[in-house]
Amino acid sequence: MSAFRKYLLPGFVFQGVLIAGGYGTGRELVEYFMKYGTRGGILGMFLITTVLWAVILAVTFEFARVFKTYDYRSLLLRVLGPFWVVFEVFYLVLMVLVLGVVGSAAGVLLRQNFGIPYIFGVGVMLASIGFLTFKGAGLLEKFLSGWSIFIYLVYGLFLAAAIWKFGPEIKNHLSAGQILPGWGLGGFKYALYNMGVIPSVLFCLGQIETRKEAILSGFLASLIGILPGFLFFIAVLGSYPTIIAEEAPAFFVLQKLHLPALLVAYLVMLFGTLIQTGTGFIHAFNQRLEATLKARGKKLLPWHRPAVALTLLLVSVGVAGFGLINLVAKGYGSISWGIFLSYFVPLMTIGVYKIIRRTG
Repeated sequence: MSAFRKYLLPGFVFQGVLIAGGYGTGRELVEYFMKYGTRGGILGMFLITTVLWAVILAVTFEFARVFKTYDYRSLLLRVLGPFWVVFEVFYLVLMVLVLGVVGSAAGVLLRQNFGIPYIFGVGVMLASIGFLTFKGAGLLEKFLSGWSIFIYLVYGLFLAAAIWKFGPEIKNHLSAGQILPGWGLGGFKYALYNMGVIPSVLFCLGQIETRKEAILSGFLASLIGILPGFLFFIAVLGSYPTIIAEEAPAFFVLQKLHLPALLVAYLVMLFGTLIQTGTGFIHAFNQRLEATLKARGKKLLPWHRPAVALTLLLVSVGVAGFGLINLVAKGYGSISWGIFLSYFVPLMTIGVYKIIRRTG
């Protein structure tokens, strides 16, 4: 159990928070990888995104271990001092954007596929996230890791069905090995796009005791995070290059497979990942509040967690309802670059220096 919490749990949490915005519909994987060719996409996925994630996760885990910083405020305060608030501004904007998308997506998902009223889907999302944040880290760890296993099962079945149906086409596209210019930049942008979820992993790093464990856990987390995306990438190759123009590639291929049970399983999996993503972002914020109150001799009461969650979700869904989400989405690239500059750059420079100085 100790080995699981050290080496695998951080990866499952990272993947759980990542997946809804990272590759839930498949559009992101097509946009940042597949449009650069079959082999170009795979190179971008593993040589750029996976390596970049592995490095930043390993350094983050080691810094958290050395300085006992298990929330983003404590970590960034150690790195940037009072300027840590620059990161929080970007994080809060990103969180409102992501939660707005997650809440709306939950309502749309149930309405379009099961005929369930939109407001019911949003309500289930609100209640689920509120419940998980109320119960705290213990239940959240179990949910994120357990659901991640279900995610792998669904993606594995998706790949098996796609190979059974479109095996020759997939083989031909892999053999062709097309590499188009820009694959490296695509992989970098994708890694950057998802870097904002890394602070959500900090709460489960307390079991890591050595540098070796921190580095290995970071590398494993990167692989755990990218592998379902790779399974999806191979599964939809049978529809390449038509798939590039599809708004929701996952559902385009699922409909072509004519397997209703797999479609339902995928929808259930996706709904669960929406809950994971929303909960992960909010839990990271709650951990930051708890650390702040503790530093002032105060305590975060149990009812504060769901209250914060519901407040943030209602604000985010309200933003989406007013149509402002599109305006924020247009600035998403700027937000991602802001997180890169306020988290990745200082951690990889000042943070690494402080680790070396502290550990000799």
